[in-house]
Amino acid sequence: MQGNASSPLNSTSLPTPLPPNTTADINATVKPFSVFEGCEHQVEGILFDLTVQSINVVMGIPANLTALAILIRSRKNPSTSDIFLGCLAFMDFYFGTMTPFSFLNFYYWHSKAVWSALKFSYGVKDTSGPLFLSCICLDRFVAVIFPVQFGQFKPIKYRLSLSVLVLCLTFAYSAAKTVGGLPNFEKVFTVQILVAFSWMMLCNVCVLWALKKSRGAGKDEMHPMKKKAFKMVLSLLCIIVFNYLPPVALFPFQDHYSPEVFRCYVQPVGFAFVNISSTIQPIVYLSRLEKLPFLPNTCVQKCCNCLSAKKHKISPVQISST
Repeated sequence: MQGNASSPLNSTSLPTPLPPNTTADINATVKPFSVFEGCEHQVEGILFDLTVQSINVVMGIPANLTALAILIRSRKNPSTSDIFLGCLAFMDFYFGTMTPFSFLNFYYWHSKAVWSALKFSYGVKDTSGPLFLSCICLDRFVAVIFPVQFGQFKPIKYRLSLSVLVLCLTFAYSAAKTVGGLPNFEKVFTVQILVAFSWMMLCNVCVLWALKKSRGAGKDEMHPMKKKAFKMVLSLLCIIVFNYLPPVALFPFQDHYSPEVFRCYVQPVGFAFVNISSTIQPIVYLSRLEKLPFLPNTCVQKCCNCLSAKKHKISPVQISST
């Protein structure tokens, strides 16, 4: 129910198009806004997307706040991608905080002003995720494939400039979505997601291939730093495929669906996979950390001791011999 409305939706006579990030204007003078408008008998896709948004509130908001806190604490010794990760975590946190307002406006407020704010947040989610992930992929690609040039572009000013550019594009897209009524505006997201998905896949596959070949003759083990980079890029690739492949595979063929099916089923389910990235991305980032800085060392040691005890169980013979 999120994202851009299909072209048939832009010409529909319904006063309140269903998808929350649709670009069509809302005629607030007709009848109260309803989340199920036009899909009263086809609510499964909408409920699926609402469930995903609830997961973002319960798990995504704490995970993104934790990721932001860790990135801020490590600012004295940051990695080159930290600024992109921080912007991505903040945008996902913002998107998650808007979900309760979405529920309240759907069922109680029916406010046009709140609806405009919600459309802006959906525009932020549509754009910031793919673009900042593309920046992270670009950073890893240059670092592995062109290490000499990477050293020349290592100063933070280059990443700050790129982040500002992405934020400007994000806010411009979100403002246009909020205003609505622009001809063929729904095609912008389709083109954007296709280009970003292709770029991210190309970067990550090239990086994984280069790291795999860098073992050298007769070496079975990868260098620890390269192994860490390999795991990071592999996790990025899994996120990209899981979250962005469904809309990439479905949205370009919207003309093959009826307007009702696309609006009530295809669009909500496709954008639900995009929206759940607000939870998956910070959790994957936190899972790659060797230790959470807010977790006491004693807790970490106890967990490690428990895991090692389970892994290396002592046999009765060894106990009797002591």
